[in-house]
Amino acid sequence: MNVLIVYCHPEPTSFNAALKDAATESFEAAGDKVEISDLYREGFDPVEKPEHYRDRICSARFEPLSEQRHACKTDTVPKDVSREIERLDKCDLVILQFPMWWHQQPAMLKGWFDRVFVAGKLYTSKMRYSNGYFKGRRAICSVTTGAPIATFTKRGRAGGTIESLLHTINYSLHYMGFEVLKPQLFTEIQGSGFTYRSEEEFQKHLGASLDKWKSVLKNLDNIEKLDFADWKDWDSQGVELDA
Repeated sequence: MNVLIVYCHPEPTSFNAALKDAATESFEAAGDKVEISDLYREGFDPVEKPEHYRDRICSARFEPLSEQRHACKTDTVPKDVSREIERLDKCDLVILQFPMWWHQQPAMLKGWFDRVFVAGKLYTSKMRYSNGYFKGRRAICSVTTGAPIATFTKRGRAGGTIESLLHTINYSLHYMGFEVLKPQLFTEIQGSGFTYRSEEEFQKHLGASLDKWKSVLKNLDNIEKLDFADWKDWDSQGVELDA
């Protein structure tokens, strides 16, 4: 199996980095191939802008989707985006590794979606959802947060369940054709005096979290798949049937 880890954290000694490394070691020990897209270290630019396109279809007005489609047709997709697409093309499984910031993924990772999932190549009006470009591939979000697990309820302090908080990113993966696995949440991951535990207890907690992640990765086929509406559920206008 070919695995792509899209790693989004600015600190190389972070627990997100430890989760990334644990995944790499687990898969490689099983004989799988792992590639890492380290967005911060590689300096990925998350901002979609005119400067990315050297052969503009319209110089008077910047229309991102039009420029993306034109770049695909003229083989002028920005090099950093082409690199990410090549990585995606090779993989069977995508792991998105990131911290929860302001109840969502970091802006860097959102920008990766904005720029890498290019219109005209990776999706079209008909090439979406169960007909998506990445049909047959799997994707999973591995997420860290400082809040305790008990707060991730509908009306809890964390703002909702992890599935509801990550609905948009998971739905985007579904939109692209991925089979989306239930996100894995690692809670109470804090440092610099903000931890809810003593230092000794905190280190044990980190170790247990790493062990949990390794166990999850060894049993991917048993992870619940998220259920999304699809073409069969909508009318020709995209409205839910029998709504």
